[in-house]
Amino acid sequence: MSHPLSFWLARSLIGRYPFAGLSLVLLLVSGCMAKESEMLGAPVEGYNHTSAAINRFTVNGAGGPNLGPYSGGGGQVCCGSVPRYWRPGLKAIVEWEKDPDPRAYVNWPPLGTDAYREAYKKHAANYTRHRVVVEIPQYQEAGTLKVHFLPCDQVRVSADNIFYGVPGYPYNFPRKMEDTECPKP
Repeated sequence: MSHPLSFWLARSLIGRYPFAGLSLVLLLVSGCMAKESEMLGAPVEGYNHTSAAINRFTVNGAGGPNLGPYSGGGGQVCCGSVPRYWRPGLKAIVEWEKDPDPRAYVNWPPLGTDAYREAYKKHAANYTRHRVVVEIPQYQEAGTLKVHFLPCDQVRVSADNIFYGVPGYPYNFPRKMEDTECPKP
């Protein structure tokens, strides 16, 4: 019984062109050895320790959820990116919009009216916008980008796989803090 035609053809091509055969084998093997990526996708999560509302925020350009007063955690938005391995000097740029009086709407005119729109316009004029660059503390395993909004417009960011409230997490601040309790940098 003879060998199938494809086996004969492959054998004769490799025999005549050994460099091409070796190249083909190396190409096939190298496809199985992909280089480890330097950056990893990371969900973005926020924690607001203040009485203001965080209307929106970004960390390194990746958006996070809006945060009511003294709230956060549990809601993640996809995706930011973090280095697979921490390195000294690793920083994050955080930008946010803050509503200093998030419960003002309680006394506004009915929704959908011109008076409501005027009240909203006046209220929104008091929003403040902020931008800070903060260091990301060392982590062993990259995880969720967690942003903490603190009194006095201070921010902390972590990128590890440890979560708020768990021993070993770098920023276990009280859930409720006031502007009289400005954390030390």
